[in-house]
Amino acid sequence: MWKMDYDAAASHWIARDKDSVHMEEVALKEKIEAFIGGHNTCALATASKESVRNTPIEYNYVDGCFYFFSEGGLKFKGLKENKNVGMAIFEPYGGFGQLKSLQVQGAASMVEPFSEEYLKLMEHKKIPVEAMKKLPQAMNLIKVVPVAYDYLDSDLKKEGFGSRQHLIKK
Repeated sequence: MWKMDYDAAASHWIARDKDSVHMEEVALKEKIEAFIGGHNTCALATASKESVRNTPIEYNYVDGCFYFFSEGGLKFKGLKENKNVGMAIFEPYGGFGQLKSLQVQGAASMVEPFSEEYLKLMEHKKIPVEAMKKLPQAMNLIKVVPVAYDYLDSDLKKEGFGSRQHLIKK
């Protein structure tokens, strides 16, 4: 009887990465920041004991953190129980030689409405304070502090690097 070897499958890219050429951290950070800046939407994954939710959502990237304004939704069930989140930002699939994506692991927290940080993000989004105060309830603001990035870019091979790069944020 066939039995799936999940551990072997999970370690596939870790093993292959050992032999790939890695970018200097500063150059990799620049590539990652440019990729983030070239997009505004991601898939935000949250999980609770009973469910996983993966929400397409607009992000704002400010001071090295991701911010999401949201009225609500099932993602908050996961955020209540588990502050660890995953994010994916990607280009449409165009074939193996044209892959570009970024996976982010991070720690989520909620920003208090109308706090200094909240107001800073409202200003960044050009949301008038008075308009927000007229809502029946202020929008929720999720903050994600990145912990690790997995960047995939087929074009990196042309520069002599492995197409997969990993960065742990310090």
